[in-house]
Amino acid sequence: MAIDARRVQPNETTVPLLPCPAPQETLAFWRALGFEVTYEQLKPYVYLVVTWSGFQLHYGPTPKDLVPAREASGGCLVMVDAVAAYHAAFAEAMRRSYGKVLVKGLPRMTRYRAGASRFSVVDPSGNTVIFIQRDEPMEVEYGGSKELDGLARVLDNARILREFKMDDRAAYRALDSGMRRRAEDAPVVEQAMALAALIELSIALDKTDRVPEWGAQLQALPLPPAQRTRVAGYVADPALLEPWWPDPR
Repeated sequence: MAIDARRVQPNETTVPLLPCPAPQETLAFWRALGFEVTYEQLKPYVYLVVTWSGFQLHYGPTPKDLVPAREASGGCLVMVDAVAAYHAAFAEAMRRSYGKVLVKGLPRMTRYRAGASRFSVVDPSGNTVIFIQRDEPMEVEYGGSKELDGLARVLDNARILREFKMDDRAAYRALDSGMRRRAEDAPVVEQAMALAALIELSIALDKTDRVPEWGAQLQALPLPPAQRTRVAGYVADPALLEPWWPDPR
């Protein structure tokens, strides 16, 4: 069937074009994650294309005053069916290439909590690529669900700050304040979830002076196995809790 050039055809494809102030470092990073470099041009201007699975990232020229460390370069969304598999693949590639999962500085990948619907990869050029599960709820209660109160609402607020706004510092402040104001009347399992998250965030932020204090409080809380499982599921890396919660198996 001939295409009618006078009509718009509903089969468009959009391609993100990201600024690239650090081309060599950016290519090396994506190669380390298993991406294929399908186009590489550095002069007379930068144009790069990296490919993985079924999508591409394109990089182009950069404004002269762009500083990667500010992480204000650009970004794009990658919509996927099952986001956990992508995080697992990139985490494995990072361990293989760097000896660990990069969670600080540039480049890095945000932590992934089981059941979360998104995570982000920040490249050496300061761009943020956000992988989002297609069935993620359209509306998110930024600031905590209005259906919750007390420490439960603080926990929900911290989850949103970590997983959607990618703001560990704000999540840390919310939990620290919430524990001081709300812990006394909160169920034990909610106290444990807040303490576990504070431990994880403190380590991520290099603010570990209070970790022994929170660990001792966590250890002292009486929790049955089902509630321990719930607490472990609230953090991205339950292994960080092992000094106070040794594996009972």
